[in-house]
Amino acid sequence: MNIASPALPRLALIAGPTASGKSALAIALAERHRGTVINADSAQVYRDLRIISARPTAADEARAPHRLFGHVDGAAPYSVARWAEEAKAAIAEARQSGRLPILVGGTGLYFRTLLDGIAPLPPIAPEIRAEVRALPVAEAYRQLSAHDPAAAARLAPADAARIARALEVVRSTGRPLAAWQSRRAGGIGDAVALMPMILLPDRKWLTERCDRRLAAMFENGAIEEVRALLYRADIDEGAPVRRAIGVPEITDFLAGNIDIETALERARLATRQYAKRQYTWFRHQPPPSWPKTTEKETSNIICNFETIISKYGLT
Repeated sequence: MNIASPALPRLALIAGPTASGKSALAIALAERHRGTVINADSAQVYRDLRIISARPTAADEARAPHRLFGHVDGAAPYSVARWAEEAKAAIAEARQSGRLPILVGGTGLYFRTLLDGIAPLPPIAPEIRAEVRALPVAEAYRQLSAHDPAAAARLAPADAARIARALEVVRSTGRPLAAWQSRRAGGIGDAVALMPMILLPDRKWLTERCDRRLAAMFENGAIEEVRALLYRADIDEGAPVRRAIGVPEITDFLAGNIDIETALERARLATRQYAKRQYTWFRHQPPPSWPKTTEKETSNIICNFETIISKYGLT
């Protein structure tokens, strides 16, 4: 991907773990450089989850155009492939309006798919999908170990969704998932002048920030938001929107299974674990040429980002 090709269309990218300050930076840059903020977070696409996903507020969205935030109904199917196509359209719209597209989020798979493309997986036979999805996770993992031992070795034995995906692919096509994933198409990485910044603040600071933000969510509408979600009979219990961090914990509280303090502590633990996985991913997976910063203050990060932007003639 062209991180230093000023002749190509510019694309700013802000990535990092949850609560690292990405949204504040994106909005500040959008104000300074006439930008459009484009969501790259898998939870923030859902209309039903403004509070629990830490989506930008209405006041935030009034400061600069925002795209792909809260535009998906919780009952609707959604995928990384659909997001990538919508992101391409949002980027094109921003350019046509003379605005700088600014991708912001913490879902590494979204960035990778948009920039590098997606594997052209064939359709899965419906009967195989139904059979695999009905298996207990332990049995699915045992079968995956027999059919695709490399995939089984990469996955945690309790990772039901990824185990099922890998197993249904190898059973339906006769080829392991990795073989399909090695062929990617549709990425835009070579067609843009990418201006990336990865936020990796001090872990202790990040953990404390996550804890404070989650407590504020619980106090300011997250419980009511999840209650409204649970009232919807058209959203299956296994739907992705029901698995977003905070939703299962509040669901247990509303069902009377745990008290609110336990729900909050479990959600905090889940958030810390998620932030840790994101931190590790963004530290090791993006190209080494992508700048990283440990700064915590938005104003300082903006100064760092301005040096990147200046290479492209943006002022």
